[in-house]
Amino acid sequence: MPLRPDAAWQVAEHLTAAAPGHPWEGVRFSATWGSRDVLDAVLVRPEVVVEISADRAVDRGGVFRHPLRFKRLRLDVTLEDVPRFGGGTAAAAG
Repeated sequence: MPLRPDAAWQVAEHLTAAAPGHPWEGVRFSATWGSRDVLDAVLVRPEVVVEISADRAVDRGGVFRHPLRFKRLRLDVTLEDVPRFGGGTAAAAG
């Protein structure tokens, strides 16, 4: 997820580069919705929790129409506190 320059410094010091074999290794991400430009992504180890804003709007091709937006770094929350995708029954509170 691209970060605003003022938010990038908050997160960068808490990230560690992913080791070979990351599940998204080799995956290409588009830079914007409907774009053929490829986003230059750096994969990291999933060790940090951040709060995001997300819209569930999906187009007819099954592509999410709006990007995720970074809200804040959550150093008060551990990975164990967050249910895995599809692992919880309740919708996320906002």
